[in-house]
Amino acid sequence: MSVVSALPFLKPIDMRAPISPGRQRRHTLPASEFRSLNTEDAISVFEIEREVKTHFSGTCKILFSLSAFISLSLGWFEQGRLVAFIIGSLWDQDHLTTDALTLHKPHGTTVHIHVLAVHRTFRQQGKGSILLWRYLQYLRCLPYVRRAVLMCEDFLVPFYQKSGFKGQGPSEITVGSLTFIEMYYPIRGHAFMRRNSGC
Repeated sequence: MSVVSALPFLKPIDMRAPISPGRQRRHTLPASEFRSLNTEDAISVFEIEREVKTHFSGTCKILFSLSAFISLSLGWFEQGRLVAFIIGSLWDQDHLTTDALTLHKPHGTTVHIHVLAVHRTFRQQGKGSILLWRYLQYLRCLPYVRRAVLMCEDFLVPFYQKSGFKGQGPSEITVGSLTFIEMYYPIRGHAFMRRNSGC
């Protein structure tokens, strides 16, 4: 018995044959796509930010007004719909200050991760962890980036630790009585990976 007759579903297809009217080609969007955000994504970003209700509501509007922030962003799209995103900016100090919330330091070597947000219908599916991993891979391809930093509430520390972030102590930034933990992720030590990653 030949392999071809045993597997009828692997029949060669004649690409020159016309497509019957009942079987027209359908143009579909990719199931999943990761790409930098652009100004056309702003409305979707603002909607997700509003759902998340961060303590810095309106941060995304400020960040989107500066095109430098968009270059350090990553969105996860499913069938053309934004389901999660990260926005970062360059920073030039060891610790975050209130200036880090709205300033971009073009010659900085640290990426300050401002926001990681997932649309409410896509939460509890591991999308935040996957997106963060993809973002850190992207940062490894940028030769000037040495580390990533962020600040988060206590209950989020284990989430970021699972991705390799280390605690750096309390952040000097507070909102009323709410305090944050500053965390960092070293990227400088990944020179070998950067060299062999195809970046």
